[in-house]
Amino acid sequence: MSDPSRHGAGAGEAAAAEISEVIRPAAIVPEAAARTILVELALQDVGSGGLWRAQPSLWSRYDRPWGEAGDPAGSELVGSIHIVHGTPTKYEITIYRVTVSRIGSQLGWSVESLCDEALGHGDLRLQDCPRAVLSTPPAPFRF
Repeated sequence: MSDPSRHGAGAGEAAAAEISEVIRPAAIVPEAAARTILVELALQDVGSGGLWRAQPSLWSRYDRPWGEAGDPAGSELVGSIHIVHGTPTKYEITIYRVTVSRIGSQLGWSVESLCDEALGHGDLRLQDCPRAVLSTPPAPFRF
């Protein structure tokens, strides 16, 4: 793995770029797993020595803990998982987009590995999550 504090990029790292993927169909985190994941991400908060910052619509993974709550102190964002609480049912969570930063990409992270680390707290992997049911859009309204 590369050193995130290095400013130069080697030949293999030059191609590393931010990766953003819309999860289609969206991944659904069942209620029991969602509760466990939320508790674990809160316990692993960057402000208290962990690597995650869980907000209502975004779970962000950093390369190292923050110096103090609210002060990243040089830590780099590895990636983010965009979520919605309460869909499709009240206690489930929907994952609809995942972004791996340039630094995260250089460190070898992928959309799947980022999700799997967070979802692993609920004994899930992204590939095993139930998927949202996509319905056919309604016919266009005509006068």
